[in-house]
Amino acid sequence: MRSARAALALPIVLFVAAAAARTPAPAGDAAPSATVPVEEPRAARALRDREFGVTSRQFGLDRRVEMYQWRATASGYERVWNAAPIDSQGYAPGHQNPPTLPLENRRWWSDSASLDGRPIEAGVLHALGEWRVFRPNFSRLPANLAATFQPEGDGLGSAENPLDPQIGDLRVSWRELHLPPLEGKLELVDGRWRMSAATAAAALNAAPVPAPVAAPEAEGARRMWPWFGGGALVIVIALVARRRRRVKAKANAAAE
Repeated sequence: MRSARAALALPIVLFVAAAAARTPAPAGDAAPSATVPVEEPRAARALRDREFGVTSRQFGLDRRVEMYQWRATASGYERVWNAAPIDSQGYAPGHQNPPTLPLENRRWWSDSASLDGRPIEAGVLHALGEWRVFRPNFSRLPANLAATFQPEGDGLGSAENPLDPQIGDLRVSWRELHLPPLEGKLELVDGRWRMSAATAAAALNAAPVPAPVAAPEAEGARRMWPWFGGGALVIVIALVARRRRRVKAKANAAAE
C-alpha cells in the first residue's frame, strides 16, 4: 500500500519542483545572474584624440605628453623627459624650464562598452583594464602639427634631431585600454555587467593611478572644440618655432 502511494506521489513532487524552477524571482530581489559571457567585449563607438586625429576602438585612450627639461641633482643639473613641469625657480642661469606644458596629458574612457549585448559598468574598465602602448596611424595628423611634429618611436616628437633634443621639446605617445578574459569575473545584475564580489575584493589590492578623465563631450562642447583646440595648437606651434629660432641664433652666434 505504501509503495503504491509513493508511486502516485512521485509525479506530483517532480511537477512541483519543475514549476518552482520556472517561477521567476520577485522583481525587487534582483539577484546576480550566473550567466557566463559568450562573446568578446566590444565598444560601439571609437574614442578620439581630436587634436592629433588619433582614434582607438578599444575601451580607453590615454595621451601622454612629455617635455625635455632641466632637473637639479646632487652634483648639478641633468636633462630629462618629464610629463609634468619641473619648477626651475632658483636654478642657475641657463637652466630655466618653460613654466607649463603647452599640451595636456588626457585620458578618455569608453561609455559604450558591452558584452553579449549588455552594457559593462565603468568600474569594470577602471579596475580590470590593461593599458598597452600602441602606435597610431598619423594619416589624419593636422597639417599644422605635421609641420611641428615628426614620428618618433611609437609616437611623435618636436625635436629637429630626436637624438639631440633641446629644452622645451615635446614628445607625445598613446596607450589603449584592453580588457582581459572576463569569464568568472563578472555577474549580470539588472541587465548590466559588473564585477563579482570576489573580483571586486581582489581588485582592491591594486591601487589605481589617478589620471585626467575626459568625459563624453556634449553637442555644444563639440561645436566649440575647434576654437579651443585650434587655439591650443597655435600656441604649441608658436612656442616650438620660437624655441627653434633661439637655438639657431645661438648656434650662429657661436659660429661667428
